[in-house]
Amino acid sequence: MICRLDDIPDGEGKGLTVQTKAGEREIMIIRKGEQAFSYLNSCPHAWVQLDWSPDRFMNRDKTHIMCATHGAMFDIETGRCIAGPCLGDHLMPFPVTVKDGTVFTALE
Repeated sequence: MICRLDDIPDGEGKGLTVQTKAGEREIMIIRKGEQAFSYLNSCPHAWVQLDWSPDRFMNRDKTHIMCATHGAMFDIETGRCIAGPCLGDHLMPFPVTVKDGTVFTALE
């Protein structure tokens, strides 16, 4: 278990450190209704963390993930950059599932 879906307000994100076979990874989980989308917390343009401050990943309208460093905008569901210096690149997905309101890594 990573967290409860209710731990993340709808339209917001949560940053977490998870242990994988390759070591610790910084990830973000974005909640959209009853779904969770997860990516490594790393911008494909400059390889910096995306959050403005802890757990703040979204643009003002809460419609896109936004990089705090250069303002790149990413689609929540695909991780594809739709605006900014890494246009067309993608965030690195991190596999999660939601079951009975709990978010799990696909590795569990």
